[in-house]
Amino acid sequence: MSTTMPKPGEIKRVWYILDAADRPLGRTATVAASILRGKHKVTFTPHVDCGDHVIILNVDKAVLTGNKLEQKKYQRHTGYVGGLKETKYKDLMEKRPELAMKLAVKRMLPATVIGRKSLTRLRLFKGTEHTHAAQKPIVWAGK
Repeated sequence: MSTTMPKPGEIKRVWYILDAADRPLGRTATVAASILRGKHKVTFTPHVDCGDHVIILNVDKAVLTGNKLEQKKYQRHTGYVGGLKETKYKDLMEKRPELAMKLAVKRMLPATVIGRKSLTRLRLFKGTEHTHAAQKPIVWAGK
């Protein structure tokens, strides 16, 4: 019995929809990262990019449990001396909820070429409407 290795031309990509309304941000991000990697497929291979496309709706309605809204901070550096910028997740979720979800998913993907390529298949929307109806997305029925 031999192991089959999927080739890039043989991979069939499917579009999935996730609804983040009233679900924890991290739980939604883990499901999205798993789909982007292709871990739900039987043909998953770590060194081959075999993931699917993910559309996340209602990103602005995702919740953070506990005291994370007040205590958790998003940090970035400008590149200059003393240029560390901090933003509380309360402000981030009010102003740019797509960035909060994108960062959560990005940090769950590997920091390699495959991880960066996988992140390009992530689409985020604030409301329930999306612009990818032509791709016939399927509502994710997993966990």
